[in-house]
Amino acid sequence: MTSAPMAGRAAAPPRGRPRSRDPLTLAALALLLGMAGAVVVVPMLARENPLAIGDVLTLRYVAPLSRDAHGTFHLLGTDRFGRDLFVRMMLAGRISLAVGVVGSGAAAALGTALGAAAAWAGGAVDRILMAFTDALLAIPRLILLLVCATLWRPGLATVVVVLIATGWMSVARMTRAEVLGVRAHPYVDAARALGASGTRVLWRHAVPNALGPAIVAAALGVGNAILLESGLSFLGLGVQPPEPSWGNMIAGGREAIVTAPWVALAPGLALIVTVLACTLLGDWLRDRLAGEAAGLLGDRA
Repeated sequence: MTSAPMAGRAAAPPRGRPRSRDPLTLAALALLLGMAGAVVVVPMLARENPLAIGDVLTLRYVAPLSRDAHGTFHLLGTDRFGRDLFVRMMLAGRISLAVGVVGSGAAAALGTALGAAAAWAGGAVDRILMAFTDALLAIPRLILLLVCATLWRPGLATVVVVLIATGWMSVARMTRAEVLGVRAHPYVDAARALGASGTRVLWRHAVPNALGPAIVAAALGVGNAILLESGLSFLGLGVQPPEPSWGNMIAGGREAIVTAPWVALAPGLALIVTVLACTLLGDWLRDRLAGEAAGLLGDRA
């Protein structure tokens, strides 16, 4: 005979864990890894300096998959100054990927620290920090980016600082909510009863158990940061020539969009594909963490 508990256990629905071998996720991961390797290796192996301007009259606007007058093959053609577009695009990818990872990661770290501190301190500290956060959230991020970028000298460091300064607010809100939930768990009271200080309990127990939303926000924010950096560079407020960025490369190719469309289309496609891959990985990570949380709840039930 089958007992009632065993029957109930057999009839329990399967856990909703996401598949770890999703083809889109694997393709996005492979693309990002390939892009990261290419932006490091391709500029190192280039025979010519991608920042140098050579024989402009002879080398400018060579079509993709063609050879120039000196017999050099150009995979994606050349720009108006005769520079190889593929090498410059990979060099620009270094900057765009670095800005995306550093800007999103640092903004998530700052938001996590402020949100956790506000939730743990409570009282006036919590109200002041959250009021400041809500005030910044009420202003569109693009407006904040444009204001900050115009106040300081355009450049790579300015872009990173601006992305951090305008991207931490939503993470702070999510982290605060998670830490408030963690505070109600019994192990927090147990750690305090054993003599652990409030700061130790916060950073040793509360914050690690509230990092899920912050990690997902950082992963999703990489693509957004890359897109924002490209937008600032396109407007002339970000990375300045001759240093290449996908944004300023698109801006440099808009004048020849009819006669040499590859100059603007190549970095534009690289930008779209990279942002899409980052978004797919962020969505997968969010589903994975949600599935693990649902599994833990099912085990406790």
